[in-house]
Amino acid sequence: MNKDLISIGEMSRKEILDIFSLTEKIKKSPGKYSRALKGKSLALIFEKPSNRTYVSFSVGMYQLGGNAIYLGPEQIKLGVRETIHDVAQTLSRYVDGIVLRTFGHENVLEMAKFADIPVINGLSDYSHPCQALADVFTIREHLGDTFEKITMAYIGDGNNVCNSLIFISSKLGMHFNIATPRGYEPDESLLKKISPAARETKARIRLCATSEEAAKDADVIYTDVWASMGQEREAEKRKQDFKDYQVNDRLVGLAKKSCIVMHCLPAHRGEEITDSAIDGKNSAVFDQAENRLHVQKAILVTLLKRLIRH
Repeated sequence: MNKDLISIGEMSRKEILDIFSLTEKIKKSPGKYSRALKGKSLALIFEKPSNRTYVSFSVGMYQLGGNAIYLGPEQIKLGVRETIHDVAQTLSRYVDGIVLRTFGHENVLEMAKFADIPVINGLSDYSHPCQALADVFTIREHLGDTFEKITMAYIGDGNNVCNSLIFISSKLGMHFNIATPRGYEPDESLLKKISPAARETKARIRLCATSEEAAKDADVIYTDVWASMGQEREAEKRKQDFKDYQVNDRLVGLAKKSCIVMHCLPAHRGEEITDSAIDGKNSAVFDQAENRLHVQKAILVTLLKRLIRH
């Protein structure tokens, strides 16, 4: 992670742990950081709808003494009304950072290439780094930071969130079990890409045949929606394909008694997760949601305070 935060894959273990350390300080003493980004402005370019990403970045900038400007699909129309190159160059003259929430990961890469200011991936079809950082910070709060003793079971689609959790697990030495229907596995090239890091940290990244195999004795059970934004036409087919991949009391019962249940939200209750699992005593779902705010404040402070304006 130099100028930008594009993917966990570009972060070192030290950079991840530094973000966690700063997050802990900001969460404990937010007042000490209330002027950290005084006079700074952040552009939020959102091609996709958002609740947590939009609110947490907006509130985070305000709490750090800065300002956030929302630019929705109708205002920007990346690549249609204006090229990404021109948007990046123009915003570099106005604001101090850009959060881009987009469909195609190539849009994030192009924005970072042409912007003179930090670009943060607020979600793409390949990666959701802010989510994964908040997730593992939440795990750290609940289970401690001896990551090599923690096993996470991911139940569901091998999507952008799954990709980012694979990256961060391989960097930190956390074991990661993946249970997903045939044809929905994470991309094979990603699994090859993380192999060197996983070997170094001794992280075990496993594709499991069933949800039960993945959840057995796990410390964390994690799920996400079966059909993400842009996949609405596949929703009915996916409901059939994923019907055996629900996080419910039976599945949670296979994990350790101390396990935590996680979901990045929004949730389709009764599909990928039951009410009893998301609201039960093992749930850390709303701790995750809160920690998006604290982790993203740490990301903003780290990236924007490096910025030297000419």
